[in-house]
Amino acid sequence: MDFVGEHLLPGKLGHFLLLLSLVSSIAASFSYIKSVQSRSLADEGRQWKKLARIFFITEALSVFIVFGLLYYIVQNHLFEYKYAWQHSSKTLEPKYLLAAIWEGQEGSFLLWSIWHCVLGLIVIWKEREWEAPVMAVVSAAQAILATMVVGITLFGVKIGSNPFVLLRNTMDAPIFSQPDYLSMIQDGNDLNPLLQNYWMVIHPPVLFLGFASTLIPFGYVVGGLWKKDFTGWTKPALPWALFSGGALSLGIMMGAAWAYESLTFGGYWAWDPVENASLVPWLVLVGGIHSLLIFRHTGNALRTTSLFFILSFLLVLYSTYLTRSGDLQDTSVHAFTGEGITRAHLQVFLFSFAVPSLFIFFRRYKSIPFIAKEEEASSREFWMFVGSLVLFLSGLSIILMTSVPVINNIASFFISDSKLFTPLAFGEDTAFAYNRIQVFVAIIIGLLTGFGMYLKYRQTGKESLRKIWLPAIVSVVIGGLIIWLGDVNYSEKGAGYLAAVWLALIAAVYAAVANAAYIWTGMKGSMRRSGGAIAHLGFALMLVGILISSAKKEVLSYNTSGIFINFGEGSKEQAGENLTLVKGMRNDMGKYWVTYEEESAHPEKPLWYYHLRFEYKKDSTKDFVLKPNAFVNYKGNEGLMANPDSKHYWDHDVFTYITSLPDPEKNKDTSTFLPKKMRVGDTAFYSKGFAVLQNLENHRDIPGANFTPQDSVTLATLKVFAKTGSEYTAKPVLINKGGAVLAEPDTITAESLVLQLQKMEGNKATVGFKESSSVMQYVTLKAYKFPFINLLWLGTIMMVIGFWIAMMRRIETNKVSLKKI
Repeated sequence: MDFVGEHLLPGKLGHFLLLLSLVSSIAASFSYIKSVQSRSLADEGRQWKKLARIFFITEALSVFIVFGLLYYIVQNHLFEYKYAWQHSSKTLEPKYLLAAIWEGQEGSFLLWSIWHCVLGLIVIWKEREWEAPVMAVVSAAQAILATMVVGITLFGVKIGSNPFVLLRNTMDAPIFSQPDYLSMIQDGNDLNPLLQNYWMVIHPPVLFLGFASTLIPFGYVVGGLWKKDFTGWTKPALPWALFSGGALSLGIMMGAAWAYESLTFGGYWAWDPVENASLVPWLVLVGGIHSLLIFRHTGNALRTTSLFFILSFLLVLYSTYLTRSGDLQDTSVHAFTGEGITRAHLQVFLFSFAVPSLFIFFRRYKSIPFIAKEEEASSREFWMFVGSLVLFLSGLSIILMTSVPVINNIASFFISDSKLFTPLAFGEDTAFAYNRIQVFVAIIIGLLTGFGMYLKYRQTGKESLRKIWLPAIVSVVIGGLIIWLGDVNYSEKGAGYLAAVWLALIAAVYAAVANAAYIWTGMKGSMRRSGGAIAHLGFALMLVGILISSAKKEVLSYNTSGIFINFGEGSKEQAGENLTLVKGMRNDMGKYWVTYEEESAHPEKPLWYYHLRFEYKKDSTKDFVLKPNAFVNYKGNEGLMANPDSKHYWDHDVFTYITSLPDPEKNKDTSTFLPKKMRVGDTAFYSKGFAVLQNLENHRDIPGANFTPQDSVTLATLKVFAKTGSEYTAKPVLINKGGAVLAEPDTITAESLVLQLQKMEGNKATVGFKESSSVMQYVTLKAYKFPFINLLWLGTIMMVIGFWIAMMRRIETNKVSLKKI
């Protein structure tokens, strides 16, 4: 059958290029392997390297064009392709068209592959000695990534998921029997509403750059073990590791900022398994960077460095497995699975690198240079190693706790009897289960990053040790003042935990003060040489921001309205901490009066922004309006979907999000007015009380209304008495102008009652009574105060800048070393 309107060329070209990228990456990897193995024959090795470069460039161009074709399909709304129909729509704003690509599994793997291509081309351009072994690893990774999106069937097994597959080939629907089926597809499925945010445009590319960049240090380590050159790789690998550390830091904290601004996590971090899975590779990578610095200065810790760099990339692969395998579906809000990319496929990806890299590491372990002499306790390398080990153990504890669902699945496979095995669980307060461990990590790392910069390699003299004490004394004073004046009193988890938080805060302040002082005293204010101190200062400010904002996070929205919402069993929300706002009614919320004024609709989406006015009781100049948005049952999803809004101050944020609102479908008004004839003084009853007609007024010749002598306005005044004892006044209006009659009703929101003046004759009137549950317009609000949250974001920026300053410094140092050679 010939189908009308289909654009098949982009799909055919895209599928061909996917196959070409797979074949080219395999060929590039093979050629680079041959180049390494032919190192004794220089000419043969160079020939293989030239051939490998051609294959890799071909592969890179194929991936770039594939991504461009996919963007073309999405941008032009070619809904004959499943990917465009599934992830976009005609109403999708242009800035989200790229985001629609990496929303899906296939597009995210393509994004990852693109960064591998970019980094690989840089290695080809800049690297000489280590190009072949590193690029053999990069090309192998590209080959496996290509299998994720190639979408072919081999020996009856489906491999990957092709993003260019046609919709009619994946769905069994009657319309696909029609040649003109495209005319019946009015629009696509759209991008998930919660992802229609500018963070979706910038966060995934940066995070995937961080993920992809961990492959390069991994490649150097594997190359060194492979070539038995156990030390030569360390110098070129260090700038790459620093770059990776900065990119991964930025990507992770962009995700935290996205959660803070646009997700109902109640903050920037919820210890969600997917968040943790990105944090752990960073912790191990940073540990590896510090152990590599130890080796570069003393010759120690090379084995540890090699293992940490190997594990950082393997943990990226493991996090990919956790995210996409479906094992975390019940414990993570943004874990997902995809068609054609199976759990087994992801396991192959992981084990294809884990098995050979760990095998060669342990096989060469005894050959890796090692200095048996113990470091002096006063040396910098001793405490740097301790810090690296603490970061590694921190990451290990987090990944084990995150992997509890996987551990339970494995255990249940071997032990089917539920009486013999009870699944592991954290209880109701998952965050505290992590925090009670990581708070001690914060204490140790804060102290180490504080005094570590003042120590010397191999041994530290008394003069340098004396420099440690002044920042320590200043920090204890500043930290004590923060705890006292800031009332950092997080005691609900016990005195022991509170003491740990206080110690962690003082340690973080010490790290900030000590590193700031070191920049000016140790580095004489030279920013070019202070990359490490700047990164440490940024990390310290992050810790201070985390500890203060988390320990002093204050609920502002305690319920004073008397309207309590049942959030259902299993909800994290507590009715007493959520304030229900009835439209137009001012509510008391501590320091603020809060009014739900109105709502405004998105121009193209069934999405509403709720205008909430906050009036500061002590100073009206500090009033502000927040516009959190929310929607119910959009795209057929159950429950509420919401995005927060915040008011930012230099020392705190007021953070709000909607936790409940009426369902628009269930709240439609289907009731009618029940007319009741009344004289002045008469009483009419309704289900919740009664109303008395107190007065009828008729007006003509109203100034400014352009009324003729025949036009009039009639105003009825009714006193409403509710069964609850409350009293209300309603004033419905009847307008007669130019022969047309218009009734303007009045609403008693609290009683769900609408009164309409329908007719007036002398002192008699017909009043319509309508009782409707849809009259009650409300939203339920959760509001927090986050003190000094901006220290977290400032610290992140400083830390990333510090990483990249250190990277540039190492690149310059390497160039100088090469010139001397």
